[in-house]
Amino acid sequence: MSRTRKVLFGSAVGFYAAIVLAVLVSDRLVRLDWQVMLFRPYKQWPVLHPYLDYFVVLGQRGPTAVLVAAWLGWRSWRQRTLRPLLALGVSLLLLNTTVGAVKYGLGRLGPHYATTVGSAEMFAGGDIFPSGHTANAVVTWGILAYLATTPNARRVLSLVAAAFALGVGGTTVYLGTHWVSDVLLGWTAGLLILLALPWFEPFIATAERWILDHRDRFKERRTAPAAPLPHPAYAQPAAASRNTGQPAGGTAAREAAAGGAAPPGGTAAGRSDLGTSGGAGAAGNRTDPRPPHYPPRPHTARSERSPVSPTGSRRPPHSDRTSRSVPLGSTAHRGHTGG
Repeated sequence: MSRTRKVLFGSAVGFYAAIVLAVLVSDRLVRLDWQVMLFRPYKQWPVLHPYLDYFVVLGQRGPTAVLVAAWLGWRSWRQRTLRPLLALGVSLLLLNTTVGAVKYGLGRLGPHYATTVGSAEMFAGGDIFPSGHTANAVVTWGILAYLATTPNARRVLSLVAAAFALGVGGTTVYLGTHWVSDVLLGWTAGLLILLALPWFEPFIATAERWILDHRDRFKERRTAPAAPLPHPAYAQPAAASRNTGQPAGGTAAREAAAGGAAPPGGTAAGRSDLGTSGGAGAAGNRTDPRPPHYPPRPHTARSERSPVSPTGSRRPPHSDRTSRSVPLGSTAHRGHTGG
């Protein structure tokens, strides 16, 4: 905030207070309001009415905010900064807060709803003082000059903003929607917001850093690699233990559960190195060419098996046959054959 801007801001505050006091206490400004209203400019120059109906839209908050936000958004993208958009948001927030509070606090009725000729129509439940169209035209078009980066651009945009602000304010008086004092206070209210914006620059810079930091964190979370899935060799023992009911841990654990002994050539730890335990190191680095060892399954004794055929031999006994265990030519063989 430079010294010149401080002087301008103080002068604008004094002018703002003088207008409010003139409407509340004095009758000169109120008399001027009634003279212009009774003159009815829209009836004096009716040919301008269709054109000014469209021109006054340049002071409405919705359309102008969209247009200016689109332009400043493009500038933010080109300059890789959020300052233009944040400055517009802060200025509109100040505009709605200050102008809205004064509007509803004073409660002035507009020219079309006036009840007593010569009355200030204050505290009657209205929302016309100051003019919102005029103040909005000053702020939304003046923010372009405030954010200009070169002196020439600032001068040109200042002239454009002044033309729009003066035109919108005069149009509202022509259409009979505002008093003259409403427009004067609207111009001053918008100018006060533009003059006070440098005091909010630290807040704008802090908000920009906060938004950019959160954007970077969000990008990091989206681009971070997902956690790798475990190798199938790690999950194989656990899956086998769930499916078969045997404890996980490879061949050594299965042999211990079955009561078997370790085969020659090493302990259970040694067998895990040969690839029998299903571990990651054994599955990926097998150097022994021998096939993996699988423990023998438990077998039941022959006497414990259930018979699959009737008991006894199906052949009839032959007493004249010689047992194969008796050698040929022996005495037992000759006596058995009769010879």
